[in-house]
Amino acid sequence: MADTMQFDLVSPERSLVSVPAREVRLPGTDGDLTAMPGHASTIVTLRPGMVTVIDAQGNATEFAVTGGFAEITGESVSLLAERGHARAEITQDIYNEMVLDARRAHRSAETRRETVGDEVVAAAAKLLGDMEALGTHIGLDPNQATIPD
Repeated sequence: MADTMQFDLVSPERSLVSVPAREVRLPGTDGDLTAMPGHASTIVTLRPGMVTVIDAQGNATEFAVTGGFAEITGESVSLLAERGHARAEITQDIYNEMVLDARRAHRSAETRRETVGDEVVAAAAKLLGDMEALGTHIGLDPNQATIPD
């Protein structure tokens, strides 16, 4: 079995990284998971959170994603993020935009509850909670992002 697997992370705006990796830690909607060479093939839906890539030398690099999908095989992980940024480039302003998007989606679901149902409202609330936790994890303040009235 190989010591590394190919890891590619892309968002609609750009390709963020394409490197050999020893392991990739992902924030799955059904729970966090780690993919390593030889992993069983699967497709994972992602929630907002940190993706951690461990390279062949054991160095870790983190990326914040707002959701998306990852295709995992024994030889590679291909991640398509709704929105993704290297942790080092996340500023309070960028984070505020991400939180505002989640708050607007939650507010919209709440106002259309009778049409969309409680499950959609609950999913929007979970997304918002995950987005707020992401910022707290990297030292940013989710309370700075407010929707204007």
